[in-house]
Amino acid sequence: MKKKRRHKCLHCRELFRPDPRNRHHQRYCSKPECRRASKAASQRRWLGKAANRDYFHGPAHLERVRRWRAAHPGYWRERGPRRHALQEDSLAQPVDQQGKSGSLTETPLQELCTGEPLVLMGLIAHLTGAALQEDIARTTRGLRQLAQDILSAGAEREPAR
Repeated sequence: MKKKRRHKCLHCRELFRPDPRNRHHQRYCSKPECRRASKAASQRRWLGKAANRDYFHGPAHLERVRRWRAAHPGYWRERGPRRHALQEDSLAQPVDQQGKSGSLTETPLQELCTGEPLVLMGLIAHLTGAALQEDIARTTRGLRQLAQDILSAGAEREPAR
């Protein structure tokens, strides 16, 4: 009997036995976080192809989304207050006060904004209430121009060294 070969997962770097039906091209194990990484990598590869870069862009898709939103006006609105469960609330246990631990480090704001363009796009969409790419792009161009105006005004006031 042939020995089953193991692969190293591209996400967690652990050895795993691939599914026999996909053994030639399975590169991620079956852990949920590795499956998410596999899907993200697959979507990046798909969007990286020239034919797919402008997928769902343009006036036809914009009009399709507007028609759908007109037909479903309350879809994105927040729901009313949640109903209470039919059970009694459990008493909260006091939490011991612990000092700040130095092991948890947070990403600086500059790295968060430059390293995560999706976070910035989500923030713009959240603040403006826009979800269409054209609206977000228009707002982004306006914000970029505003930042350039602010930086150029600051450079004019700064004395020469």
